Amino acid sequence: MTGILLYARSRALPATLAALAGTAAFAVWAAGRLDAWLDPDRRVPIVALAPLLAAAVIGTSLYSASDELDRTAVRPWWPRRLAQPAGLAVLAALLLSVAVLGHAETFGPPAMIRNTLGCTGLTAAAAVLLGARLSWLPAFGYVTAVYLGSAAPHGRAETVWAWPMQPGGQPGAWAAALAAFTLGTALYAVRGARPEGPRG
Repeated sequence: MTGILLYARSRALPATLAALAGTAAFAVWAAGRLDAWLDPDRRVPIVALAPLLAAAVIGTSLYSASDELDRTAVRPWWPRRLAQPAGLAVLAALLLSVAVLGHAETFGPPAMIRNTLGCTGLTAAAAVLLGARLSWLPAFGYVTAVYLGSAAPHGRAETVWAWPMQPGGQPGAWAAALAAFTLGTALYAVRGARPEGPRG
């Protein structure tokens, strides 16, 4: 138990959980301001951008101040490294889904869950390649480009590359997001975040 608590503190998990709760509260507030009950399509900014914010919060928690100790530990670290982004992504997806209850076939909870998992996968992979501090950058660039550049694409290929903007029931969008989540979290579990200099 002490080891788990030390791990949580070393990864700033209490602050991460608080930030995820704040992100969910903001998403609920923003969805209410959009009067999304009148038109589910008004939820698109929330469904696309709230998961991106949550993934950025999760990505910063992937930082390790003791990379050398992690590599030389007696017990393997990959189970903890797998559980951390996966558990936080599931928690964030559940919290954010409250903002878009109803209209499951369009931009409701399924779309929010899918986008949260996909964005977290992108962020986890970026933590391996760029480090935890910049892990939010590729997902931010990708989701922003898709959000600004796609006007509700409906073709089969478009549902894959524009998955953050798709309604909740699109199989291609789910396949792309789940692939990003699986590959990103697996890569992070195996490699961990890229070592960085001390915070300061």
